Amino acid sequence: MELVSYSFSPLSLLAPAVAIGLAVITRKTLLSLGAGILVGTLLLNSFSPMNTLQYLLEALVAVFWDNGLNTGNVFILLFLISLGIMTSFISLAGGTRAFGEWAQRRIKTARGSQVLTVALGVIIFIDDYFNALAVGNICRPVTDRNRVSRAKLAYLIDSTAAPVCVITPVSSWGAYIIALVGSILATHEITDISAFSAFVEMIPMNLYAIFALAMVITVASMDLNIGPMKIHAERAVRGELFDSRRGQPMGATDIKDTGKGSVADLVVPVVILVISTVTGLIGTGAQTLESAGIPFSVLGAFENTNVANSLIFGGVIGLTAGFLMLIRQRVASDRVINALTEGVKSMMGAIYILVLAWVLVDVIGNLETGKYLASLVGDTLSSVWLPALVFIIAGIMAFATGTSWGTFGIMLPIAGDMAAATDLALIMPMMGAVLAGAVFGDHCSPISDTTILSSTGASCHHIDHVLTQLPYCLAVAVICIAGYLVIGMTNSVFLGVAVGAALFVLAIMIFHRISLTLEDTQEETFA
Repeated sequence: MELVSYSFSPLSLLAPAVAIGLAVITRKTLLSLGAGILVGTLLLNSFSPMNTLQYLLEALVAVFWDNGLNTGNVFILLFLISLGIMTSFISLAGGTRAFGEWAQRRIKTARGSQVLTVALGVIIFIDDYFNALAVGNICRPVTDRNRVSRAKLAYLIDSTAAPVCVITPVSSWGAYIIALVGSILATHEITDISAFSAFVEMIPMNLYAIFALAMVITVASMDLNIGPMKIHAERAVRGELFDSRRGQPMGATDIKDTGKGSVADLVVPVVILVISTVTGLIGTGAQTLESAGIPFSVLGAFENTNVANSLIFGGVIGLTAGFLMLIRQRVASDRVINALTEGVKSMMGAIYILVLAWVLVDVIGNLETGKYLASLVGDTLSSVWLPALVFIIAGIMAFATGTSWGTFGIMLPIAGDMAAATDLALIMPMMGAVLAGAVFGDHCSPISDTTILSSTGASCHHIDHVLTQLPYCLAVAVICIAGYLVIGMTNSVFLGVAVGAALFVLAIMIFHRISLTLEDTQEETFA
């Protein structure tokens, strides 16, 4: 089908603008995604009803079948389902209740449960999808018992998943970025530094990742709740962990356990899930290296890994472990089948949102929204403004398209070209700014798959998660812009980080003044 091109046109922004705008106004994610898809498809097909309908059907089918099974998407959806079923089995076996009681005896405050969530988010750094879902399912019983809102849990998950992955070389993100950086260095004939060394050098230049992690650690340890998060925190103290007026959030199950469970019923399946997934990530990468005749290395394995295959591999093994832990209690078959059904149902909301988000990303790609945004960056500006400018453009692009990886692919080469045309010494800071901006935009976007999965892992209404984490993200973004302006003016990363650190301390002081302190209230409530 021949499509009308709206590249380099403001109209290419209309589809994501409709989807994001409606999501904020109506708080109905599926409706908003559908509207954005429809607007974009109409633009692509010159408002022809028949062509629009044909395109929509083809785009929906392509999510699952694109000249063969689309394993990348299908396996991620199957991983979601397997995790939902595994969670139901753990709940039925009593593992969730037992772990909550165990943690309650050791972690007795809301702050403690939040710090635990952040710590696990940092430890599980291999992949953002896995991070969001695994940490959410492990920590939800603990945060629920300490009356931490699901919106707060979703923020803690989201603010550790991508920021940790993007600065970790041994992760699916790190390997992808190193491969991109290597090609850019080769293009500009920079031979005095390897791609891996360049990635490590860019870590302190990725200001958003640094200060987003600093923010989430501080917010958790001080239990800072600002803006819409205050409302959810107040409700959580009263026992309302999510907005019950809008029904059960995705990822939630309502299963009565056997009363025989132990902590092992939760820990064993989760540990097996983690080990098997990491094994899958390394194993699939090793197979690719072997077929290409390349010697094995851990970094090389992560660079060539198949994330979707690894997730489903780990998911099936983790699910099997959960099932085996359950049947040892000789639970009646009808209860097992009910738990299986409930587990599938708990993930359907996330699946619907993900499928529509993928279709919208395809529509936005055909509209060439990212290329239009990239075209707004010229090569005639003073080098002083370039790091801050590429941070902003990358942020807008990732926010509008819902993909940080796509933004990396478009903006990193552009940043390299701009640095070469103005001041090659800025190539590293500018690529670091692209990484930072892409994570910021992806972090805030309601159509980002990582944002969706963080809501799912926390069992939080999706748009509540988006709106409650925005104040924290925007504060960090302002800090980053100031830091990148200093780097542009001085060519000193140290000064940029120092200015950012000073502004970060100021932001925390302001947050502390306006934040609702809940610890005393919680202690009175629990007494």
